[in-house]
Amino acid sequence: MKFNLRSLHRDLGYLYVGLILSFALSGIMMNHREHWHPEKYTIKAWDIKKEFPKDVAISKDFVRKFVNKDLQIKDKVKRHFMRKGKLKIACENHDIELNTETGEGEVIEFQKTPFISHIMSLHKSTSNWWIYYSDIFALSLITIALSGILMIAKGKYSFKSRGWKLAVAGLLFPIIFLIVFA
Repeated sequence: MKFNLRSLHRDLGYLYVGLILSFALSGIMMNHREHWHPEKYTIKAWDIKKEFPKDVAISKDFVRKFVNKDLQIKDKVKRHFMRKGKLKIACENHDIELNTETGEGEVIEFQKTPFISHIMSLHKSTSNWWIYYSDIFALSLITIALSGILMIAKGKYSFKSRGWKLAVAGLLFPIIFLIVFA
């Protein structure tokens, strides 16, 4: 098989088309996750009123016992934090918010959205194998971009005639964005 840029460009494009679409879709969802919560949907929500002990150290063990025993929610606690007198607890399938002064709060039970939550996890993954795969993917995207530039060498649609102007315009947008908004 003879090597040429067109074949490399085509084959890398075919190889990564699924990942490109997954990253693009999950990127759009991640960008707008504050407006809608594509990763999970609420099954039910209910108000709670619990006597909350005063002068207690809010540790991971305390929170785990509070969720499992006091609230009788069988779920894995992922993290917790205090903000403006409210204890916020994130579990695998529940979000809990409790005012530590009044003991009033809310529990939201949710489920992960099938498929969407899985592709969104691509953007959040920190496992070593995924990081290396993502690095290979990034290098392949660079190769696809550069091979696309070099494929058409002559004529009015070549990089030298017209393509460089579009490439500069494509580079200017993120640079201006960083200057203005960063």
